[in-house]
Amino acid sequence: MNEENQEPASLKRRNVLKGALQMGAASVGAFALSGCGESSAAEVPPVDDGSGVTPPGGNYRVDVHCHHIPDFYRVSLAAHGIVTAGGIPIPPWTPQLAVNFMNKYGIQTQIVSISEPGVAYLPTPAERMAMAQQINDYTRETLIDAGSPGLAGRFGGFAVIPLGDPDNPLDILNACAEAVRAINVLGMDGIGLLTNYKGIYLGDPRLTPLMLTLNTLGAMVFVHPVTPVKPDSIVLPTFLFEFTFDTTRAAVNMLYNGVYRLYSRIRWLLAHAGGALPFLSYRTSLLTLTPAIADNLGIPAIEDIEVFGSYRDLYYDTALSPAAAAMKSVREVTTLDHILFATDWPFSNLAFLATTTGDPQPRLSDTFNAGERLKVERDNALAQFPRLAAMSGR
Repeated sequence: MNEENQEPASLKRRNVLKGALQMGAASVGAFALSGCGESSAAEVPPVDDGSGVTPPGGNYRVDVHCHHIPDFYRVSLAAHGIVTAGGIPIPPWTPQLAVNFMNKYGIQTQIVSISEPGVAYLPTPAERMAMAQQINDYTRETLIDAGSPGLAGRFGGFAVIPLGDPDNPLDILNACAEAVRAINVLGMDGIGLLTNYKGIYLGDPRLTPLMLTLNTLGAMVFVHPVTPVKPDSIVLPTFLFEFTFDTTRAAVNMLYNGVYRLYSRIRWLLAHAGGALPFLSYRTSLLTLTPAIADNLGIPAIEDIEVFGSYRDLYYDTALSPAAAAMKSVREVTTLDHILFATDWPFSNLAFLATTTGDPQPRLSDTFNAGERLKVERDNALAQFPRLAAMSGR
């Protein structure tokens, strides 16, 4: 082939993804924690990057942002006319597909969660409570407690809570009760929250009882975006950029409503590298320079140190954000031990089709050396999830 006719690598990758979309390609593979499960990850020759660390072989990564879609939940969504999430079709999922994906990319364990719309689509508090409990019981009994050799030790879980209408006191009561049951009875690894419920964002005073409960539990809370109640007229799928903006809205709203300060025992994990928050961290601090405006809005005055201290204490995942533009911004606002590996699978399945090695996110190496990557991809998660650390013997 003549040189002028050769496709750039980026164009080749784009064409692979385009072809996969046209063919309706769907399923990908899986991973484990203590090395159980047979890894099919392609061997990548170790590179001397000066860190003195060689990545472990086999399955060692912990994926803190990925999703499960139990059959009964998919059927319920479809019965209510929901067949997409974030503007893309809800993908196939089974425990075995997840394990296949994990094994392909050297992942030992996935901490699964429910993506949008959670259970908010159901019309009554009773229905939301029943579905949340069914999902959480399934996550514990079928995934976390799986006894079969192929599934054992491969899953953790963030519990979904039965919240759909924060103006309904019963919803708030049910959300608090299920959070307590999920952590204290089921032994789940944390709680999953959406950025907003009916346009009411995390940080709103109506959610105060839930914040008090989560603080008492000392929970790790995973924050996942949803489509805004009033998306703009741009005809693009909301996962492309609106999701990241919704995460930013929730995070900043929590800051200025004192959530991080008042409920300091909650550990917050933000999806997709915190959305746009790292890039906008300085700009979102500027209200500290205009106390009169803040006072007119009924917002208590805060200092710069609280803004940047709060952002530093948050946790950020790498899902769909491994490139240096995102990761270097994250490193500007927090420390290495607050960055956790994530894939967003199976909704992100097309992003992995062009990967030719067992490295799920090779672009992380543009920001992290091998030793730092091992912390991001395994050690940082084990430090935050004691059940997984115990399983791994660490």
